[in-house]
Amino acid sequence: MDSTDDRLGPILEELRRFVKDRDWEQFHNSKNLAMALASEAGELLAEYRWVPNTDADAVTDRPDARRRVEGEVADVAIALLLFCDRTGIDLPQAVREKIARNAVNYPVEQVKGLAERPGSARRSK
Repeated sequence: MDSTDDRLGPILEELRRFVKDRDWEQFHNSKNLAMALASEAGELLAEYRWVPNTDADAVTDRPDARRRVEGEVADVAIALLLFCDRTGIDLPQAVREKIARNAVNYPVEQVKGLAERPGSARRSK
């Protein structure tokens, strides 16, 4: 990853050192890192399993749950940063490009306040 973001660069360098010191580069191919990312995202999701939608934000505000959620968010971010570094994806640039594509694909006047994608069939009960 060739990030121009002033905050991501130092974190990425710290991650590279951490991985190198442990000789983990040998395990960090794109497939393994993608699998790690999915696993870590699953662990984040597990923090909200069985929590009603109306209670999700309140759960996150509880100090004990917040510590766990922050830890899982960090694991997801670490896996994503390592994946981007391995594959040469500039994460901030990829995000900016995706936002621009989404602005075209999801025009405000068509999607504001809707959970469905434009043109998707609504399910009737």
